[in-house]
Amino acid sequence: MNAVVKSGARGATPMPVLQPQSFGELMEFAKMAAGSDLMPKDFRGKPGNIMIAVQMGSELGLAPMQAIQNIAVVNGRPSVWGDALPALCRQSSVCDDIEERIEGEGDKMVAICIATRTGKKPVRAEFSVDDAKKAGLWSKQGPWTQYPKRMLQMRARGFALRDAFPDVLKGLITAEEASDIPPDNYRGTVIDVTPERSTAPQSRVTEERRPIDYEALFDARLLKCTDIACVDGQWRAWAQTVEKAQEAGRPIAPEIIERVQAMISDRMADMQQIEHQRAAEHAEADAEEVPA
Repeated sequence: MNAVVKSGARGATPMPVLQPQSFGELMEFAKMAAGSDLMPKDFRGKPGNIMIAVQMGSELGLAPMQAIQNIAVVNGRPSVWGDALPALCRQSSVCDDIEERIEGEGDKMVAICIATRTGKKPVRAEFSVDDAKKAGLWSKQGPWTQYPKRMLQMRARGFALRDAFPDVLKGLITAEEASDIPPDNYRGTVIDVTPERSTAPQSRVTEERRPIDYEALFDARLLKCTDIACVDGQWRAWAQTVEKAQEAGRPIAPEIIERVQAMISDRMADMQQIEHQRAAEHAEADAEEVPA
């Protein structure tokens, strides 16, 4: 990892001291951080989750520790805490304004979020008590009964900001929303590399145990991905597979790790380009609707 970075002039933005430069350095940092008591409890002892958070954070412009504090892996999905969502959008040059408010009382409450992209029409999203009831959230134990206004606000905020700034958020949803979504078994699939116990002769076990072609396996999975969330799922599955192989005493060769990592990064770049094209087409469509 990088050495300590010297601070610049007074008032300059502080540079992160630790900045992993390779997949190996990221793994080393994740293992070290997972053993620290300073980590949020959901990351302690889970280097795979730390790797996901740091990788996602780097794509959003966050330093490693900022990513760990603001990104959560909830029900197998990378997500960002609701309070961090507007901060990520406001720091972008394409964000003009974000307005939020709660209207009504009791069962008539409606959370409203209006997000305005520079030079574009405002995007308005609403989430009401009726919406929460239809989704089976209103009577759900936990934050929905303890802080109902806050949860309505988070849901409206997530909808508006994702629609207005898809290129900024890159498919991330709020942690509050992710906690209400069941785990996705397909995107979280991890390859089990733990050796099975067998009563067969050792020579037969050795003969039947064939090496796993990780490159071919993940290449086939990535070809099926049509959005950023799916590629994120494969990144998560790969990080956990590498970790499990290490724990099982069958570490994956560094060159294979690097090649699979490159495959996932390339696919992510493709998906990001597609998202940017979609955002550009959406912007053009908005521009065409504005009268001369």
